[in-house]
Amino acid sequence: MKLLFGADLVPTSYTEESFVKKEIKKLFGETIGVINSADRFIVNVECALTKSNNAIKKMGPSIKADPKCADCLKEVGITDAVLSNNHVFDYGIEGLKETLDNLDRVGIAYTGVGENDTLSRKPYIIEQEGKKVAIINVAEHEYTYALPDRMGVNPFDPFLTMQDIRETRKNVDYLIVIYHGGKEECRYPSPRLYNLCHEMVHCGADAVLCQHSHCIGCYEEYKGAHILYGQGNFHFCKPKDADGWNSGLMVELNIEDKVEIKFYPIVSNNNGIDLAKGNEKCKIIADFNDRNKMLQNGEWRNGWKAFCLKVKDYYVGALKGLGTEESTDIQNQLFAHFLDCEAHTDVWRELYPTWNLTNEK
Repeated sequence: MKLLFGADLVPTSYTEESFVKKEIKKLFGETIGVINSADRFIVNVECALTKSNNAIKKMGPSIKADPKCADCLKEVGITDAVLSNNHVFDYGIEGLKETLDNLDRVGIAYTGVGENDTLSRKPYIIEQEGKKVAIINVAEHEYTYALPDRMGVNPFDPFLTMQDIRETRKNVDYLIVIYHGGKEECRYPSPRLYNLCHEMVHCGADAVLCQHSHCIGCYEEYKGAHILYGQGNFHFCKPKDADGWNSGLMVELNIEDKVEIKFYPIVSNNNGIDLAKGNEKCKIIADFNDRNKMLQNGEWRNGWKAFCLKVKDYYVGALKGLGTEESTDIQNQLFAHFLDCEAHTDVWRELYPTWNLTNEK
């Protein structure tokens, strides 16, 4: 069984018209050949497919696309969508329901959402060639997560998610975790995410793919399982200066007696994506391999710390005026968001270590 995974997909203002017109070759280039070679093509649809204009209150952009884009997703070969991300609920219950209706309409199955925070945890099972493969799709806490009395995406929980992995693994042959989290635009995991992914393997995951960072991170094989800390974008086309936004990896998991992994580097421009070629491909792979070595020798921690120091001013700014009579609701909510979201809290801990780290040294 050959499963192909694409990371973040959003029809942007630069590509939405082409999605509506189903201009497949223009949008997907030579990736189509790779897609057609897979038994299932599973993508993170990271927007609401809705006509609604009722965006929720949140920090960051609210993202949606024309519901007609669903037809293009089906035609290019997407068979399954993982929806546990920080944007599919950007237009609330109305937008999420419309998204699900449109995926149902074109025949794309999905996981990672539910009517409440219990039902959203339901594992997704693929049965083919006499094998049962489970996908558990979770997201860190960024506005879209389900509540006990409200629909939304499957929220990561350090206890319940591990329980889900252990219990599901008892009844399937293989298990894959799609984890939507980690710090955006950072190529290295935080110490928390590094340990977390290892624990997912201990609980029974054969592969853990981290999405959301919008850049290619690093990879390791750990106890026979595969961990990718940052898959990069799949199809999120727009001019972007951030390092790594315009490249990503399609990940092929070939499931036979064990799970074999293969990476397909891709690049994007304002019009669409294509397989990386020539010097560009060589550089993507070489840089990726260099970061992979850093996971083995411990240097990745220096990369993580350097990233946190680079964004320090943004986090310090969130504290200014906080808790005073002059503080605004936006200031208070930004700080609340930083506390709620695991990736932001990771940065806080790196920037502000306690005296315990230096006591008695």
